[in-house]
Amino acid sequence: MATVTLHGTAFETSGSLPNVGDKAPDFALVTSDLNTKSLNDYKGTKVVLNIFPSVDTGVCATSVRTFNQEASELENTKVLCISRDLPFAQSRFCAAEGLENVETLSDFKDGSFGKAYGVDMINGPMEALHSRAVVVLDESGTVTYTEHITEIAEEPNYKGALEALLDD
Repeated sequence: MATVTLHGTAFETSGSLPNVGDKAPDFALVTSDLNTKSLNDYKGTKVVLNIFPSVDTGVCATSVRTFNQEASELENTKVLCISRDLPFAQSRFCAAEGLENVETLSDFKDGSFGKAYGVDMINGPMEALHSRAVVVLDESGTVTYTEHITEIAEEPNYKGALEALLDD
């Protein structure tokens, strides 16, 4: 279990992020066209999991925009923006913003991704949403970087995540 805060008020998550060196837990997440993607769909590609509560909040939206901009420079890398937002909201946001270098995936059906990655908030004002985190995977699905942002209102360390992609 991890403790995160929202403007200084503490609450708990369902667990902890996977450790660097671990194989990433598999997932079944919903795409914008209501299909399902799993970790296996990204085998052979470096992956950035940009995990957040909702694309309809300022910091979450900024993280999607920033990773979209940075992803345009990356080879053999996918940036997956994961929340419990409905796929329709995720698609609307990306279309309105002209974002084409990230892929949005939704954990709305059962929250299993949030539980497997330890980011499901189990109490507090955003209970059942994901806390903010970044997990980077190499081409074989091994975790090479993690950051669980302790203050949800803060942005992730983009530089640290992007440098982890170069260290492979």
